[in-house]
Amino acid sequence: MALLDHAYLEKLEAYFASGDLEQDFEFADEEKRMAILEFLEKLMDLADIADEQATKLIFKGQLEQMLGGNTQK
Repeated sequence: MALLDHAYLEKLEAYFASGDLEQDFEFADEEKRMAILEFLEKLMDLADIADEQATKLIFKGQLEQMLGGNTQK
């Protein structure tokens, strides 16, 4: 699997948008429901990390521009 797998993200997006996740959860046994909830919790944790990383990347670039590119890495 590629590190940045946009196709997988698009599949997840379609799965969520279609209502299939909700339906799968509704008709799942307790073990499957817990797996779905754990997956969603992990996904939300990753989204928080991705947001932090994007903020760092964006503002690091802006800071470097303001300082003329002389910031340390």
